[in-house]
Amino acid sequence: MLDGNLTGLKPSQIKALERIDRRRIPPDQVVTGDLARFLTELSRDIRRQLGIIVDRQGLILHVLVGDDREILIPDLSRFGLGRSRLRGLRCIHTHLKGEALSHDDLTDLALLRLDLMVAIAVGEEGLPGRVDYAHLLPDNPEGKTVEVLSASSVYDLHLDFSQFIDSLESEMERRMGETFDLSDTREKAILISAGCEARVELEDSLNELAELARTADVVVLDRVVQRTQKVNPRFLMGEGKIREVIIRALQQGATLLIFDQDLSPGQVRSISEMTEMKVIDRTQLILDIFARRAHTLDGKVQVEVAQLKYLMPRLLGKGTVMSRLMGGIGGRGPGETKLEIDRRRIRERLSRLEKQLESLSRGRRQRRQRRIRADVPIISIVGYTNAGKSTLLNALTQSTVFTEDLLFATLDTSTRRLRFPQEREVIITDTVGFIRKLPKSLLGAFKATLEELEDADLLLHVVDISAPRFEEHIAAVERILQDLDLGDLPRLLVFNKIDRVPAGEAAALCRRFEAIGVSALDRSTFESLLEELQRRFWPQESFDDGPEKDSLL
Repeated sequence: MLDGNLTGLKPSQIKALERIDRRRIPPDQVVTGDLARFLTELSRDIRRQLGIIVDRQGLILHVLVGDDREILIPDLSRFGLGRSRLRGLRCIHTHLKGEALSHDDLTDLALLRLDLMVAIAVGEEGLPGRVDYAHLLPDNPEGKTVEVLSASSVYDLHLDFSQFIDSLESEMERRMGETFDLSDTREKAILISAGCEARVELEDSLNELAELARTADVVVLDRVVQRTQKVNPRFLMGEGKIREVIIRALQQGATLLIFDQDLSPGQVRSISEMTEMKVIDRTQLILDIFARRAHTLDGKVQVEVAQLKYLMPRLLGKGTVMSRLMGGIGGRGPGETKLEIDRRRIRERLSRLEKQLESLSRGRRQRRQRRIRADVPIISIVGYTNAGKSTLLNALTQSTVFTEDLLFATLDTSTRRLRFPQEREVIITDTVGFIRKLPKSLLGAFKATLEELEDADLLLHVVDISAPRFEEHIAAVERILQDLDLGDLPRLLVFNKIDRVPAGEAAALCRRFEAIGVSALDRSTFESLLEELQRRFWPQESFDDGPEKDSLL
């Protein structure tokens, strides 16, 4: 296949180029002397760089015509990456001025995962001169990605290519096997954060992203943090830095890049054009977790609404000119593009789901009205994700709501009764956990579920006191409550996991924040909390006994 700009070439030169792919290179040779001479003589004749893409059987798949400075390698994504993350292709091209392999040559080698990048100098009278070649290296402590070698001429290039590439692949697989189990089919990710905030803030947020990745069952291979003066509108970080990150990720065997910052549709496209690895951001990761963990109809519908709203601008970011052309009379029906069909289907699906959400919301409102008419106090448990809200609900009410040491283990609202003496009882509702940078699309989609909070007589704000930056978690929850217009509701701060910090420190923090300390795993620590609940709801009454064993709603 002939690729490149053929403008200005003579018919005889084009015919000569078209004959190149009829040649074949023996599998044990990088390139034959005859083929090298044919390339250099023709390159000198047309004063342009020439290149070929060759597979491991020695078949020439592409013939590339460049200019006097470079060649452009076509899309090779149809040739997949093997277990060693090599593509099974090599690029052999000419250099008119006898220059060494350029930075772009080495970058293409690493980004495209080629077996070899070879440059043959065009010598006097078009004869092949020095040969420079480079190959990728297995993951190593020095972080070196490429080895560059040379031979004085193509006739002095004594490299058994078949044996070399077999040895290189075996070593790459061995090194990757030391890092992770090659039979593990889970996604392998590099976590990336680039922003103007203080480095400690970026790293703390990246730690949370790592927990999100663990919840999504993703293997984290490495992390990259770059503090920038100004966010790059195209790549988030500098173009050179993102290339380095992608090359390092490929060397480590990564299949996924996860950015801690939300990426615009344009940024996703720009980064994706550099690599075949999947590129997602924090919002998309959270959406994936929600999609896995939503079990009730409410939860599933709300997650799908959020996913479709996230997808829409990423479709609309492409082909906006086509959108204008296809509007109006004569622009519908069979002539509609796939992109237009996708948009229309998403809008129709969103409309149906939002009607379904409204119907489900009416049912919830009716149930809440019945509770209000029954004059039973309602407590809603809120807090940062993985603070122990569901564990506390289980311990208070002796129930079995699902819990796990993962972020967003609970997505679906759970409601239970807690009985006190003298036939008194309260209703306790567990809600989805909050998180910093909670996507607005998710907040909007889950507003129906969070309506439960509007009728609460008390918000039980549960905080993991053992978290290194728990004060920021408190602030994040308070901001979200304000965004939901729930800032005026009465609340009680509960510091959970006091068993994980020194007793004196826990007591001091409780006094400082006017909080009640508990360990959700130890019911004997609940006395102060239960007394405070009784005092708030029935201040005129005294109880001789503690709460009775509950019954479920």
